[in-house]
Amino acid sequence: MAKKITRVVKLAIEAGKATPAPPVGTVVGPLGINIQDFCAKYNEATRDRMGDIIPVELSVYEDRTFDFVLKTPPTSFLIKKAAGIKKGSVKGANEEVGKLTKAQIKEIAEVKLPDLNAYNVEEAIKIVSGTAKNMGVTVEE
Repeated sequence: MAKKITRVVKLAIEAGKATPAPPVGTVVGPLGINIQDFCAKYNEATRDRMGDIIPVELSVYEDRTFDFVLKTPPTSFLIKKAAGIKKGSVKGANEEVGKLTKAQIKEIAEVKLPDLNAYNVEEAIKIVSGTAKNMGVTVEE
């Protein structure tokens, strides 16, 4: 018989840098699981993507064991990284803060495809382009 899930928690943590200190400890602690064990497993799983923010979906079971699924980095994080900017525009599409090429947008869309509501890369490109536009990043031909 399968174990019963008691809680599902979503966190966004920098790869390889999960520690029992806040914010991880304050979210994971009340769930009754071993925080140090979670941090060690998360850091090991994300070691190859150091510096990126990797969302994780943590499932806690009745017997206080857990599983987690790593997601792809947030689209905004990937856009900022590719454009070389610290943050998006305060005024949205009305203020340009960076530029990306179509090839860069396609690259981001291919990375994000498993977590997006899209069936193919073309649809994912539209989603990523829209996010970039709302961040003030223009897409060059």
